[in-house]
Amino acid sequence: MNIPFLDNWRKKHDAGRSPLVSAFDRDPEGAAELLAECELLRARAQEAGVVLDDTPRSLAALDQLPPRWRDDPEELPWIGNDAGLYLGTVIVRTVPAAGWGLRPDGQPVVRLPSGREVDAVAAGLDWAAYGTPELSQVYAESAEY
Repeated sequence: MNIPFLDNWRKKHDAGRSPLVSAFDRDPEGAAELLAECELLRARAQEAGVVLDDTPRSLAALDQLPPRWRDDPEELPWIGNDAGLYLGTVIVRTVPAAGWGLRPDGQPVVRLPSGREVDAVAAGLDWAAYGTPELSQVYAESAEY
């Protein structure tokens, strides 16, 4: 069925487009700040006495936390996602010329000056679930670029 006004609506409301893509298009710095929030990870770190100050040192401190989130299957993916976003935030804020980018599917990645992309969220999810790779290790490899 051909309904012209519906075609126009679909063009304006592309269901396949991630809201993060729109946020990056409008305000890349604001989108980066949103990615840096990591509320659940920051709360769990604070409970454990770990200060997340957006430095590589804080990644090493996170690596030492007992992985209590693994006991909660609902919390684990959220912690992993936050850990990846925090890892990416540390890389972006401390590695010269590194920045957030988006893959075509809307997945945030860190782009290094060499052109290499770091899927920090995937690394964070693996860290939360298995303990490897350590966040500090991913950072060290990224900082070498």
